[in-house]
Amino acid sequence: MTPPILEAGPTTMSEPVADLGRREQAKAERRQKIMRAARDMIRETGDMNLSMRELAKRAEVSVATSYNLFGSKRAVVMAVLEDERDFVQKYHKLHVANAIERIFEAYELAYGYFVQDPDFYRPLWRALLTAGSKEDDTGLVSPERQAQTRAAWHLLLTEARDEGLLRADTAVTPLERALSHIAGGTLLSWAVGTLDTEDLMASVGHGYALLLSAAATPEGRDLLERKRRNYETVLAQNATR
Repeated sequence: MTPPILEAGPTTMSEPVADLGRREQAKAERRQKIMRAARDMIRETGDMNLSMRELAKRAEVSVATSYNLFGSKRAVVMAVLEDERDFVQKYHKLHVANAIERIFEAYELAYGYFVQDPDFYRPLWRALLTAGSKEDDTGLVSPERQAQTRAAWHLLLTEARDEGLLRADTAVTPLERALSHIAGGTLLSWAVGTLDTEDLMASVGHGYALLLSAAATPEGRDLLERKRRNYETVLAQNATR
């Protein structure tokens, strides 16, 4: 979560610790009220471009307090996103047999958030996937965030290669980019409403299984074939509903 921006100057040594604790607690409570209001507004309107005045009204704080605690609309949205997603903690608790399983468990864990709360994440991804956005208050994809995501997936694919599940001559970087294109295209279809939420996770998994099979060893291909069949079964069942 983004660290709070202090509303006042530095604390003096003579300030009572109890008073400091109460003030920090009150500040944290105001931040949570603002984030809850932002989350509700995004779900209700489908719009990431929040009005700071309306947000402050919903949270029952002043507009100045909203800016003092966050600094911008973008910072509010990013704080909401980080507050919603305890992905890292859950990811490190995963117990998987091999790197292929780790790849699919990681993506299913991430996409589980979208499936469980589409009214929040659909508008988020519409904003994330809007090309050419140059406004600081709406553009949510920073180069640092992109680099972190790519590095994480690069590591997952390298582990799969090192475990002998992908061929030793597999070029990890272009493979990671190709997986990213599958995810991005599927998320765009979902964000604009041409892909149902119930098909989102299986659609990405199916694409991943097909692409990774092209670089897999026989052992890895067997694992991926089972994944492919499972996802195809899910998609077929959804199509009949």
